[in-house]
Amino acid sequence: MPDAVVIGAGPNGLVAANVLADAGWSVEVLEEQPEPGGAVRHDRGVDPDFVHDVFSSFYPLAAASPVLSALRLEDHGLRWSHAPSVLAHPLTDGRCAVLDRDVAVTAASLDAFAPGDGAAWQQLHGLWQRVYPDLLDALFTPFPPVRAAARLALRLRAAGGLRIARSLVLPVRRLGEEEFHGQGGRLLLAGNALHADLAPESAGSGGFGWLMAMLGQTYGFPVPLGGSGALTQALTHRLETRGGQVRCGQRVERIVVRGGRAVGVRTAGGDGVPARRAVLADVSAPALYGELLDAEHVPAQLLDDLHRFQWDFATFKVDWALDGPVAWEAEQASRAGTVHLADGMDELTRFAAQIAMRQVPDRPFLLFGQMTTADASRSPLGTESAWAYTHVPREIAADAADEGMTGSWDTKDQELMADRVERQVERFAPGFRSLVRARRILAPPTLEALDSNLSGGAINGGTTAMHQQLVFRPVPGTGRPETPLPGLFLASAGAHPGGGVHGAPGANAARAALHRNRPPGLAHAQRLLARRDRTGARH
Repeated sequence: MPDAVVIGAGPNGLVAANVLADAGWSVEVLEEQPEPGGAVRHDRGVDPDFVHDVFSSFYPLAAASPVLSALRLEDHGLRWSHAPSVLAHPLTDGRCAVLDRDVAVTAASLDAFAPGDGAAWQQLHGLWQRVYPDLLDALFTPFPPVRAAARLALRLRAAGGLRIARSLVLPVRRLGEEEFHGQGGRLLLAGNALHADLAPESAGSGGFGWLMAMLGQTYGFPVPLGGSGALTQALTHRLETRGGQVRCGQRVERIVVRGGRAVGVRTAGGDGVPARRAVLADVSAPALYGELLDAEHVPAQLLDDLHRFQWDFATFKVDWALDGPVAWEAEQASRAGTVHLADGMDELTRFAAQIAMRQVPDRPFLLFGQMTTADASRSPLGTESAWAYTHVPREIAADAADEGMTGSWDTKDQELMADRVERQVERFAPGFRSLVRARRILAPPTLEALDSNLSGGAINGGTTAMHQQLVFRPVPGTGRPETPLPGLFLASAGAHPGGGVHGAPGANAARAALHRNRPPGLAHAQRLLARRDRTGARH
């Protein structure tokens, strides 16, 4: 019998298993899919000569994460690769905002939009340099991050206090208008906010856009050499060297409760897998409380709150094998790993408004990935492994382009949307479609079929909006990995701090399980030592 059973071999589940194994626990990870990784996998399914990341691709949060750095995954084969530039946002008039790891290069690209905007960017970067160690510490530690938050508050007060806090809760449109005269800086912030489901007019989108942009400025948007699955392989190898086990093709259908405590799981095949100390669930919050547990084990208030749980937008993705590099009209975009495609701030707002009205956008905002530009091993010399994804409504009421999309995501819907995506690329790179050797369409139901955590194609484990963060994530009054059921811990992006590949929800859940399983005598001794240290400090 293992000490812990982890449900799901996504990055959070694998991080949780590694943290437990480091503490000497025996761990068994059960994964529904035929391979581990969750939304961190690659394949050669578009063309055998091309490597494509099936889901996520660029990992600034992983590069910044103290959780992942502590695991020393480079000792287990992980290598990172970077494109020459981090990100580009071209416009149809040929201008282009560029985010580069060299802040002077970023600033120069913004000065081309409006003199002085480069200095404004450097001021935002200066704020980041003053606060980011404590900010990241607060972000990646369990809620509430008391010590990190206290240090961060002191730094923010020194940097401007309430004025800084006000800026970070602004909608990104307003933040951009206050900081920049031209479109360049505004677009870098707003495009990064829309990596999640935050519209330009959403409260807090300014802070999120700033965070993502500054992560790119400092860490870049790196990719695992050889494919995103290399990150999964490193996590899996590390776990196995410590005695942990990953079993794939094992769908958990029920958490076993006995004596008011989670004591194991039952698989769809009827097998029972007991857990001596804890069950950790790298699954969505609705799946945990609404499917894996009988209602009798879930407080009525929690079940009621789950009816108000908000998913993030659905996602539609297209992968391409291209016979050559993309011929962008704005040449600077050819050097970027990530390219944002929307012709100005108003087009971003229009896109988000159409989703809010449950319309399939007619000019979708695209995140376009140039993977061979970021990692030359992804495809043959002179070609490009590329993808684009966009957001669509979870429930579709109309097609803003009036082309008859219904939201059924049948073959007709998929082809119509993929063609629309390609037309959007063509606006910024005429002739793009002539480069396409092969393409693969991943509609929202396809994404969910490949990873059940991506409900309806949602990739963030729930909205990034302020009303479902911190103590409100996944529902009000939570914010921590502990659940109302002893022995059961939420280890997915549904828990604080949410989506992205950084491992914090998994690590937080593992640490909570370890804390709850400390021997009583040890806990008492630790309290006495802490009291003695405080007393000694006063004298």
